[in-house]
Amino acid sequence: MTEQPGEYSDAGVPSFDYVRDKIEGRYATSVGGTELAGETPEAADLDTAMAEREKAGADRLEQIRKAMRGE
Repeated sequence: MTEQPGEYSDAGVPSFDYVRDKIEGRYATSVGGTELAGETPEAADLDTAMAEREKAGADRLEQIRKAMRGE
């Protein structure tokens, strides 16, 4: 990595703009990685499995409620 003038002071302290740019770059990389991970076939399979599990849980809860009401 080459240093641009103004990135560091003579004492070796990074400038605010340099630090902000590094943080924004890392954040953008993280967000992009998360978005890409969510678009994989494995992520779609996991979403489907989670939805099925939620539905099964809701159905079972309804059965328990009906049993408690004596229906």
